Amino acid sequence: MSSPSKRREMDVMKLMMSDYNVETINDGLNEFNVEFHGPKESLYEGGFWKIRVELPDAYPYKSPSIGFMNKIFHPNVDELSGSVCLDVINQSWSPMFDLLNVFEVFLPQLLLYPNPSDPLNGDAASLMMKDRKLYDQKVKEYCERYAKKEHITNTTPDEESDDENISDEESNSSDDDIAGHADP
Repeated sequence: MSSPSKRREMDVMKLMMSDYNVETINDGLNEFNVEFHGPKESLYEGGFWKIRVELPDAYPYKSPSIGFMNKIFHPNVDELSGSVCLDVINQSWSPMFDLLNVFEVFLPQLLLYPNPSDPLNGDAASLMMKDRKLYDQKVKEYCERYAKKEHITNTTPDEESDDENISDEESNSSDDDIAGHADP
């Protein structure tokens, strides 16, 4: 059997060569973001999410950590952190699975078959059990507000670099003003 680091490289490369858009973080294979589309014939169809994946040192023997970076309304996804209910993956995780299984099987099943009896988002779970039509409407509203292509391309790292550019421009202009005042 190959070493865990070789397996990690192989699985990440397989994911990169698939139809998924993969963006590595700090040029490493331990953390990366993957563009994920809501499954067809689900309330999430047409939605785009950026999924943060963190691979533990013991991967593939230990499951990856998965989190939604843009908001999603789902009983098994924490609304604030985007964390996916780990029971969903850990209960069935095996070293026989790879990262493609996460995006082609686990996440689509999670979105197609939410489990309100084991919630990370109590509001979503409660609404799903009490008023399914209102729950469905709220899921669709979240998809419209937070899960469009432009929402995943405008995430925190880009916003931070824009802020840095603005602050650099402001400091440059204030330096020019000072230099201008000193030379009457």
